[in-house]
Amino acid sequence: MAKEEQNRVLDLIEQATGDSLRREACPDWLRRPGITGCGQDWGTVKGLYRMLTGLELPNEMPPRETRRLDAIWTDSSGRSRVIEYDEGQHFNKFRNVLLGNYPDIVPVAFDKERWMIRCTTHEDIRGGGFSKPRPPLFPMDGGRNYQRAFRDMLADVLPPARGWRPTLRIGHFEVDSWLYTRDAVDRMRNLLASKLM
Repeated sequence: MAKEEQNRVLDLIEQATGDSLRREACPDWLRRPGITGCGQDWGTVKGLYRMLTGLELPNEMPPRETRRLDAIWTDSSGRSRVIEYDEGQHFNKFRNVLLGNYPDIVPVAFDKERWMIRCTTHEDIRGGGFSKPRPPLFPMDGGRNYQRAFRDMLADVLPPARGWRPTLRIGHFEVDSWLYTRDAVDRMRNLLASKLM
């Protein structure tokens, strides 16, 4: 169901903008960003990882630390932007810690305060596979939840330093009530306008 909703959100963005998105893609510098991939943001990334886990981030990410983004949107000017659809599991105390400690200079195309409120008031930590340890970077119980929060942070913090537009996040709670309605394209157009002003 989550994948179906994600695809619906991306379909609506394409219909609302007239642009094509590259789905399940990721630039090399975001796939496994270590000291080289993070560049000028390395100190920020290391500090946020330490704050989240109490551990030291190695200079190179382990080979199993790879990822895909929901989509990349390259607009008519040739500039790209990460698009992520955040389902319920993206909102938890780990994500809240990171969001609250972003440097002020990190621009995002979503309401960071609203995301933080959502993290503290609406979502529970997921159990089962969502809580399995993910060594070596996240060897603790709840490791998958830590990993997701860390990856979300990387997708927000790293793109602007590479000339990318701020990361666009669409929360499930923003679209749930109208995702499959007749006016969904117009509603998406309005939502995008409010985020990209």
